[in-house]
Amino acid sequence: MKYFCVLPLAALLAPAPYVSAAPNDITPRVGVIEIYGARKVPLAKIRAAVAANAGDPLPSRAMVEDRINKLPGVLASDVEAACCVDRRMVLYVGIEEKDEPHVEYHPEPIGDITLSGDLVSVYREFLDNVAGSIRGRNADEDLTNGYSLMADPECRRLQQLFLPLVARDLTVIDRVLRECADPDQRAAAAYLLQYGPRNPRSSAVIVNALQYGLLDSDTRVREDANRALHAVMIGAKLHPDQQIRIEPTWYIELMNSLVWSDRRNASHALVNLTDQNNPDTLRLVRERALPSVIEVARWHDLQQALPAFILAGRLAGMTDRQIDAAWVSGNREAVLKKALHPAKKRAKDVEGE
Repeated sequence: MKYFCVLPLAALLAPAPYVSAAPNDITPRVGVIEIYGARKVPLAKIRAAVAANAGDPLPSRAMVEDRINKLPGVLASDVEAACCVDRRMVLYVGIEEKDEPHVEYHPEPIGDITLSGDLVSVYREFLDNVAGSIRGRNADEDLTNGYSLMADPECRRLQQLFLPLVARDLTVIDRVLRECADPDQRAAAAYLLQYGPRNPRSSAVIVNALQYGLLDSDTRVREDANRALHAVMIGAKLHPDQQIRIEPTWYIELMNSLVWSDRRNASHALVNLTDQNNPDTLRLVRERALPSVIEVARWHDLQQALPAFILAGRLAGMTDRQIDAAWVSGNREAVLKKALHPAKKRAKDVEGE
């Protein structure tokens, strides 16, 4: 269990696929409703506010959030649909309650600094080619250098053009991510930073900027900052001479986010950051985000739940081999119970220990 690759940039450009209940019915329908973040507000009240059941057409996001936000004890909510469980959409419903963990995103910047015109031109050409690589089913990527190189030859050629341009403009790109009012510019800056040179000064700029971007006010910027930082993380593990350290703090905070993609990305990252039995990181996860890890590990979409399940197993003191065996056997709840109560001795341990 080494590296979990987050969705490539290509995935963001493609519409989420779904399969409706009937062959001629193109209406996206609810398959599963995942509610997370609710500690005190009764789940029954939240489900009543969602007002949708399995098989129903997807409800209006704005209307659902408005109804949930009127519930006593709810400070905010976030509703998003994603594909798919049993060929239907998953409706993720995030809840923030009073006196519970709160993720403080950065204020929206107001600056007018922008990326250089030649860099933007190459980046836009790259995005156009990424869309074509999806259609050609050639959107795989190699992260072993610490930055993405896609299998598609034209995408790869354009990504290689980023290297000298980012080296030239690194200081400006850093400022764009922090200061530019345009979220499209900030998202581009976040993605491009992974192509910066690896030396002590530049690496520090890259890592600090991307960790800052993890808490951007715009979801797209956070996604691209996470994507780039993931590539940097993989390169740093394969090339220890780079002496790059990724702090777990921001990912631990994002495990408590209202937004499902924040939690998904954070769980992926924390699996990579704890694969060498990092006790300090695991202790911080337990102190600040254990209930959220357990919630994500219970999600019905197994691909989304697996990273958090691995993290829960490590919190329980299990080896990756034991975690693998428990996952394959479907023994999720026993592992999660052990993560919640690691010091308790039970007559029958999790199968595979």
